[in-house]
Amino acid sequence: MFVSRGLVVGFTVALAGVLLAGCGTRLNKAPVEDRGTSSNHASSPSVQPGTVVATPIKPLPGAENAGKPGYYTVKPGDTLIRIGLETGQGWKDIARWNNLENPNLIEVGQVLRVTSTVPAPPSAAAAAVAADTGVVTRPVASSSIAPAPAASAASAPKAPVSAPASTASAASAPAAAPAASPAAAGDEEVAFIWPASGALLAGFDEVRNKGYDIAGKAGDPVLAAADGRVVYAGAGLRGYGNLIILKHNNTFLTAYAHNQALLVKEDQTVRRGQKIAEMGNTDADRVKLHFEIRRQGKPVDPARYLAAR
Repeated sequence: MFVSRGLVVGFTVALAGVLLAGCGTRLNKAPVEDRGTSSNHASSPSVQPGTVVATPIKPLPGAENAGKPGYYTVKPGDTLIRIGLETGQGWKDIARWNNLENPNLIEVGQVLRVTSTVPAPPSAAAAAVAADTGVVTRPVASSSIAPAPAASAASAPKAPVSAPASTASAASAPAAAPAASPAAAGDEEVAFIWPASGALLAGFDEVRNKGYDIAGKAGDPVLAAADGRVVYAGAGLRGYGNLIILKHNNTFLTAYAHNQALLVKEDQTVRRGQKIAEMGNTDADRVKLHFEIRRQGKPVDPARYLAAR
């Protein structure tokens, strides 16, 4: 059979093209996924195709205030209750100053405002208004023992333990209170009394015992060492059991730990010598009252403020 030379040549060229196309397909590799942005690669010649470029981490709230007076950086294991004790403030005040809708949600590295004398971080709505109008608002400081706005039980960091209303209303000051000792020179004046009448089991040590341990029997009265406001009543602080914290002014807090019953509630105002709890052994090896005096959040030796026995 006669076959045209032109047809043979055309067929050969077409076959070669198909083969070359197949070879080209096999040699080309699939593209590597680039999770970075094109702008990053264009501006940084050291970044190779296929390199995963990390997304910048958003700073935690208040990071710009880290290290400044009046602010506190959250550490591992912190709770708002402990931060309040360490800074001499009530946890509700700290929650309000920092616009915390849920006081249980704080992050390590977050910076919190812990005094009323520095500007409060604005809420989202307030920040938007300030941006539009240029108006800056500042909080008005309240009295150190005035009742704070009550927070709902659902928002409290761990449920506080409180006594029935009938028990709390029955609490009263004893007929004779121990003698008081004037506060150390230079401090806001607070006349403290002994919160319990038992023997001293352990004295103050900055490392091992940040207050006094006072002996007693289960149910013995625990007295408020000075006038103040209840800024915490509950069992949410590990190592303290059923705990009451009183704020006396902008300088002093007192803490009363290991009680079997709490006779006052948060935001309640109490008077010096008033029965606020009953002695117990919650989170302790024996019945005792652990009592602390804290000056601007730092534990101090109660011997400086209590009359000698």
